[in-house]
Amino acid sequence: MNKVESPWRIKASEVKYANPWISITEHQVVNPSGNDGIYGVVHFRNYAVAIIPLDEDYNTWIVGQYRFPLNSYEWEVVEGGCPEGTPLLDTARRELHEEVGLQAEHYEMILEMQLSNSTTDEVSYSFVAKGLSYIGEKPEEDEKLAIRKIPFEELYQMTMRGEIRDGLAVATILKTKLLIETGQI
Repeated sequence: MNKVESPWRIKASEVKYANPWISITEHQVVNPSGNDGIYGVVHFRNYAVAIIPLDEDYNTWIVGQYRFPLNSYEWEVVEGGCPEGTPLLDTARRELHEEVGLQAEHYEMILEMQLSNSTTDEVSYSFVAKGLSYIGEKPEEDEKLAIRKIPFEELYQMTMRGEIRDGLAVATILKTKLLIETGQI
């Protein structure tokens, strides 16, 4: 794709908030119309990584957990944060082990995406894991997870009914469904 010069001009920037996971920067800008304005950007210190484990019968494992920002309980695919400088595959292996107690012989990256590019710089990577064996869960101290083993088709139907609502999970499930239907997985 051709690189396009930004129509935005930054006059000043100030970090308004930072913690170990995110920082929020407020930019004083001249917008594309030539008017002064502000633009806030949330910077994520980790990449998002999603994993769909598939056994030989196309069963998968999902996790349920309470999501503080939304004040709701959600079912999702295996997901976690990959610190900058850490290989994505190492994070995929770690999260699969921590959340559902599995290890896999094969991983295939199936998707790279921007999660909300109007307000954040967060980028995600999705994997399908195969050749599975159980080694025991190791959840992090801030995770209280429920684990379900279900046919992948049931997960897909949950997504179509709106029962899976996390954007990364939805995109990963839909891409996996397409790859299964076209015989690529």
